[in-house]
Amino acid sequence: MSFVDLSGDGGVQKQILQEGTGTETPSNGCTVALHYTGTLDSDGKQFDSSRDRNEPFEFKLGQGSVIKAFDMGVATMKLGERCILKCAPDYAYGASGSPPNIPPNSTLNFELEMLGWKGEDLSPQSDQGIIRFIQKVGEGKKTPNDGAFVKIHFVGQYEGKVFEERDLEFTLGEGEEAGVIAGVEIALEKFKKMETSKLILKPQFAFGAEGKPDLGVPANAVVEYLVTLKEFEREPDSWKLDDAERMEQAKLFKEKGTGYFKENKFKLALKMYEKSLGFLSSSDSQESKQSKLAVYLNKALCHQKLNEHDEAKDACNEALNIDKKSVKALYRRGQSKLSLGDFERALDDFNAVREIEPENKAALNQVTICKQKIKDYNEQQKKVFANMFTKFAKSDKQREEEWQSKQPDVMKQNFGEWRDDEREHEPTRFEQENPDVIMLNESLKDFRNM
Repeated sequence: MSFVDLSGDGGVQKQILQEGTGTETPSNGCTVALHYTGTLDSDGKQFDSSRDRNEPFEFKLGQGSVIKAFDMGVATMKLGERCILKCAPDYAYGASGSPPNIPPNSTLNFELEMLGWKGEDLSPQSDQGIIRFIQKVGEGKKTPNDGAFVKIHFVGQYEGKVFEERDLEFTLGEGEEAGVIAGVEIALEKFKKMETSKLILKPQFAFGAEGKPDLGVPANAVVEYLVTLKEFEREPDSWKLDDAERMEQAKLFKEKGTGYFKENKFKLALKMYEKSLGFLSSSDSQESKQSKLAVYLNKALCHQKLNEHDEAKDACNEALNIDKKSVKALYRRGQSKLSLGDFERALDDFNAVREIEPENKAALNQVTICKQKIKDYNEQQKKVFANMFTKFAKSDKQREEEWQSKQPDVMKQNFGEWRDDEREHEPTRFEQENPDVIMLNESLKDFRNM
């Protein structure tokens, strides 16, 4: 088979020695594994070989980590394919070469064998949860950001069977509202305009342990999506806006969050409140502080609705950093502490509310509840300790009885009498007549037998 010009200027030419299998080829971002042997085109001298080291060469395609010819040629290879890649200096090591093995301005020949590749991992924790294979390279360099308005087409498949196909317009970060799973939303932030990619999504980024029975997707299913990003409009970067524009954006997201809260979509509401805080972070104006206070209070309420009381408590603390007399922050923090079983500190918060608003009936009710909880807890602890001490006393008595049982029974002895083994001399007549008395040995001058 003859050489094919891959670069359009003769700089990278490829000759297939053995056809590969299938139709797929690796895309930018994939990690490829191959064997290569490199020789100088001028005299055929070998300068490097992964085969001689018996160690496949791995690299991430399209990231500029290898010579240009490799990125260009390997992207055209199928699984199991073997080929010759002829590389002009501009696509290899250029005018400098790579001393001492590759002279300046050298044309190189590489014999390559494609062993396989892995898709690009887009998951936040790099745990292979979201894998991308680019099918069609997108345009330009820009990608959508969180909050961008996007238009997409996608096809969802499970075990080769299509379960949904839709055209959608939505805002990134609010995909849940449009029925878009997390893995697709996360991946879209890496897409370029008009890019088409295949996504392999593990359950935690798809339909999870619940599955999607109405679509025929079982629990804990790995699914595949083919996604095309048709258009997008990035959300404005905060640093590019003036104070008035940032405040406007902050209010917009706060209102969105409140809308989702009213619909009981608390996770979406939290996302909107976080965005609102992002636009408020660089301002210390009084208006900004009041807006932050309101957002933190709303966040606390969302977390409470989700039974995330530690997070709710943290949001209240942030609100109290802005206004230490915020009745709502004190009250909601008290509620979360009460839910976490921290009755004493919850009582402190509700009492603080009453100091600010003595007639606050809700706080008074919570004070009553806290006191009862504390009383119940103390009584329970008394019972626990009483039972504990009873068990300890019983155990001590048992050990004492066991010890006593092992001691000699002195009542069976001749009480007060000296045994022969306790004497150091033959008993005198007086001692014989008085068995409970023993005479001192004057020569020893001691009391050893007393």
